[in-house]
Amino acid sequence: MARTRYAPDRGLTARMTATMFLLGLVFVGFVAAIIGIGAATHASDGVIVLFAVVLAGGFAIGSLFYSDKIALSTAGAKLVGPNDSEQARYLHGIVDRVCALADMPKPRIAIANSPLPNAFATGRNADKAVLCVTTSIMGMLEPEELEGVIAHEMSHVAHKDVQVMTIASFLAIVAALLIRFSFYGELFGGGGRGRSNNNGNAGYLFLIIMAVSIVVYAISFLLIRLLSRYRELAADRSGALLTGQPSKLKSALVKVSTGINRIPTRDLRSAEPLNAFFFAPAAHLHAQATSLSTIFSTHPSLERRLEELDKVQAQLNQGR
Repeated sequence: MARTRYAPDRGLTARMTATMFLLGLVFVGFVAAIIGIGAATHASDGVIVLFAVVLAGGFAIGSLFYSDKIALSTAGAKLVGPNDSEQARYLHGIVDRVCALADMPKPRIAIANSPLPNAFATGRNADKAVLCVTTSIMGMLEPEELEGVIAHEMSHVAHKDVQVMTIASFLAIVAALLIRFSFYGELFGGGGRGRSNNNGNAGYLFLIIMAVSIVVYAISFLLIRLLSRYRELAADRSGALLTGQPSKLKSALVKVSTGINRIPTRDLRSAEPLNAFFFAPAAHLHAQATSLSTIFSTHPSLERRLEELDKVQAQLNQGR
């Protein structure tokens, strides 16, 4: 974590560390399985595995270095200076206050003309960060509420969440590529392999690689989603402690969630690629979320986030 005034959360940090450790174990087991399978395959099969690893690394590095440009383009957002408009001056003023509180460099500021009330921050480090808010959330929230949202988003930057999630996603990318390569290898090469015992065995090994990759992808996907939910809770907590107003962040969460629930599903689907970045997911939030939907979600339930902010409020009250 960069040196800022954001308060550390040892409990969530321990849980996030444990999740990353489990991802590491899965990766080691995956590599061991691939090496074992590769020992019985032809050299060309080993090349495919190596190609998947190199290609996944390229995707991860590209995502890390161009996450800001990709996210802004997807959101249809434009960078704004403090003197571009009254709206821009208002937003820059709030960001200036949050950055002064956190002792952080000021990110680039962008506004997206969207009916979806939301915000996100991304970038590989604090010096390359960009913060984006929608026109809808600016019109919906009071200044103190918007300040809480921005403090939450800047916490993601301070805690290097883009780097953490990129590293965590690498294994899933490798597994997904091997699934695809194995599928097309069987689809277009299976018949040829059946002409000899050795080629037939290679075909079976491709199926084994596919099966192992599917299992690894499923496990890593669930662990990544768990890690993402932890990081959202950590950003809520550290943002609320920074501003000293958890109640304002709570009211912002309720207003944003209510606003999202009013948007047609077809419009929310177009924003789903940014769900991992958003302050609140672009999906209809029901009062009682099912356990299955919670497992696959990038964000904790609204109820869980509000409960955790109540704990922050109690902590602040005890310190007074």
